[in-house]
Amino acid sequence: APDAGTIGVFGTDPTTAVRRGDVGAMLQNGALLPDANVLAMLRTVHSLHTHPLALDDVIARAELRDVLRTPTGKLSGGQAQRVRFALAIMADPRLLLLDEPTVGMDVDTRRRFWASMSDFADDGRTVLFATHYLDEADGFADRIVVLNDGRIVADGTGTDIKATVGGRHVTFAGPDRDYS
Repeated sequence: APDAGTIGVFGTDPTTAVRRGDVGAMLQNGALLPDANVLAMLRTVHSLHTHPLALDDVIARAELRDVLRTPTGKLSGGQAQRVRFALAIMADPRLLLLDEPTVGMDVDTRRRFWASMSDFADDGRTVLFATHYLDEADGFADRIVVLNDGRIVADGTGTDIKATVGGRHVTFAGPDRDYS
């Protein structure tokens, strides 16, 4: 529950928006069914949605053809992320929330993932993502919000933020190390 205020998503409360399939989410470490193969799990979840994307489209967008018969417990980190992405887009959401979506992906898979996200957004959807990879935020976000201890410390385009903090030196210090 919020400390104060209210929130609405597409004219309704968040729970209703999620139930309608308007919101999809990809968690960094979301659990998968370890004993099911990828295709069986995708088919099961697909059957739960009212108006899902075509399963073949989900599989193609997430680049899962090569792992459909693989048990989810045997997937690499990057493959598991691609399955989580498939689950997140399956309901054909208007808002897609991504938590560290490219963790565990190699460079080429990351590049293809962001190309797919661009296509997804070009279809009129909103993609909101959290990342520690600043190059990804700068390269793929129309707007960047930087948080520190739960407070907004910067908000704007990558160019705006770099112009504001450009030339500054940042030091990270721990109890035993100085990371200047």
